Amino acid sequence: MKIYKSDKVRFIAGLILIVIVYSWNGLFFITENQEWMKLPKLTFHLIRFGITIVVYFIGTYHLGKIKESWMSTIWHLVHVSGLIIITSLGLIDWFIIEIPRALKSFAHNVQEILISPVLYVAMGLLNRSLNKENKV
Repeated sequence: MKIYKSDKVRFIAGLILIVIVYSWNGLFFITENQEWMKLPKLTFHLIRFGITIVVYFIGTYHLGKIKESWMSTIWHLVHVSGLIIITSLGLIDWFIIEIPRALKSFAHNVQEILISPVLYVAMGLLNRSLNKENKV
């Protein structure tokens, strides 16, 4: 059963889903009223980790079926590396010693890169550029 008529439609569907998740995260967890700060620390971290995993699976599903397998490989490499970094820092923070604010900020930036649609769009633009070179 083929859901998408082309790789382009599949790619755009993945992009739309990632933008929705990214926007939802921004609306509920990066707001000025900061109601989210009332959440327990563990709950907040689990929600942010869950959002990262959701974006990872959306990208895996939508890039995994496209004929250019290198896109899926890069997606896995970047996300697994980023998840290892933020999980390691989180476990150190929770079980060993509280990490400095600079490392917490670094972990937040890594997580932001992982959920942002920028990586997904960059891979699509690179793929498009490489496909044009092959056709010429």
